[in-house]
Amino acid sequence: MATATGARPAVGVLALQGAVREHVAMLESAGARAVPVRRPSELSQVDGLVLPGGESTTMSRLLETFELLEPLRERIAGGLPAFGSCAGMILLARQVLDGRPDQQQLGGLDVVVRRNAFGRQVDSFEADLPFAGLPGGPLHAVFIRAPWVEKAGAGVEVLATVPDPEDPPDGPRADRIVAVRQGAVVATAFHPEITRDERVHRLFVELVRKA
Repeated sequence: MATATGARPAVGVLALQGAVREHVAMLESAGARAVPVRRPSELSQVDGLVLPGGESTTMSRLLETFELLEPLRERIAGGLPAFGSCAGMILLARQVLDGRPDQQQLGGLDVVVRRNAFGRQVDSFEADLPFAGLPGGPLHAVFIRAPWVEKAGAGVEVLATVPDPEDPPDGPRADRIVAVRQGAVVATAFHPEITRDERVHRLFVELVRKA
């Protein structure tokens, strides 16, 4: 679906579960026309798609229930720009560690992701991260039951890493990958949708315009 230069691209937000409203608000502020997506017919009308934070195994099952799994795989394989935050990153990965055996992957990113890598809800934390390609200095990131990228393929650009605040510099959780891009697919382990910083969403909206 083509969007004229300078127009407000239609960016879908997968609206089955998770932080849908927050992403809709950020996308609208970033210059997109945000569209909740629950059906294949709605998916076919968008120029890009956001997969929000939430519970990845629940979202995986709902994608099958709402008959969105295969259409979404096909559109991403065909070049649909996609952005996943937290659970969305997990769904976009080609492989997930510590997930359910029946969990379905979209395969839009050549990465191996470890689910709940930084710990449980009580281990949530915030950090200021240098983020490649974003002007304006470090990005304040909120991590809630966050994954990390265990392994990234050769075609994946690492956008941000974070040391665990309780680890020494050479500890097992230090300098883990928490934001990546592969072509028109972007993912973050953290939740930019719950801050006031629109830069990640603006980056994605520009990718959608260019696509």
